[in-house]
Amino acid sequence: MENQTIVYMLLLSGLSDLPSLQLPLFLLFLLIYLLTLIQNLLILLLIFTDSHLHTPMYFFLGTLACLDMGYSSVTTPRMLFDFVMIRRVISVQACVTQIYFFFFFATGEVCILAVMSYDRYIAICRPLHYMQIMSWNVCVQFVSSVLVLGAVHSLVHTLFSINLTFCNSNVLQSFFCDLPQLLQVSCSDTFINVLLIFIFGTLIGTIFLGVTLYPYVTIISTVLKIPSKTMRSKAFSTCSSHLTVVVIFYSTVFFNYFSPNSGYNITEDKVASVFYATLTPFLNPLIYSLRNQELKTSLRRSLSKL
Repeated sequence: MENQTIVYMLLLSGLSDLPSLQLPLFLLFLLIYLLTLIQNLLILLLIFTDSHLHTPMYFFLGTLACLDMGYSSVTTPRMLFDFVMIRRVISVQACVTQIYFFFFFATGEVCILAVMSYDRYIAICRPLHYMQIMSWNVCVQFVSSVLVLGAVHSLVHTLFSINLTFCNSNVLQSFFCDLPQLLQVSCSDTFINVLLIFIFGTLIGTIFLGVTLYPYVTIISTVLKIPSKTMRSKAFSTCSSHLTVVVIFYSTVFFNYFSPNSGYNITEDKVASVFYATLTPFLNPLIYSLRNQELKTSLRRSLSKL
């Protein structure tokens, strides 16, 4: 440590160092970001304006849309800014702040996907008691709990990251401040930070993934017993959309945070980061809108009024 200088600014490697790719990548991710915002805002607008969508299911879907917009806005604008900069410099304080909001929205997304799974379980397996169990008071409590858990989880990681020291001018092998890459370039002892990632990741990942997937055992058996082919198709359509979003999100996050080779294969880490930080919030509304007949009907009604 005697010959090392403490630094307060970090460098981001970005997606690519090739000058010829900077403009095409900027335009591509600008388009993805704008479409992410437009799609999610459209879903929110339909939910607010169409009384047919004033149900718990669409209340949670609207919450997911809000989280997706925040989730994408934490990383993508910074990435777009770096595409046009020669040196991708970020302060340690700004880096830790980005980590806080990234964990907040990511944790919120994990929790709301579990809540949506429970909502589908009640709607399909106990339809007669649905509005009693999923009252508006219960829905608000669920969403409030999601936000509180996200805030607490991200705060724990932030508090243990804010005292990290960085020596010389190390480069983060990422296009945003992701915690695993930040720990790799720190000259502090990061054992506690890595332990927290493992403990919280295992607890939150295992518990909420289990809560998300377990109801589908009962849901699938119940759906198969429905005599109406139309109702069966509608139920499977809603469930398959939700499961697709869950698989994409969890697989890319687990790959980046729990892969044994994480940090050694930089290209694979960056691809995984692009998927869960940028493409997931872009794909979520696309998957739900394409597979959801009620949303498409609501959009047609709104267009016909216009």
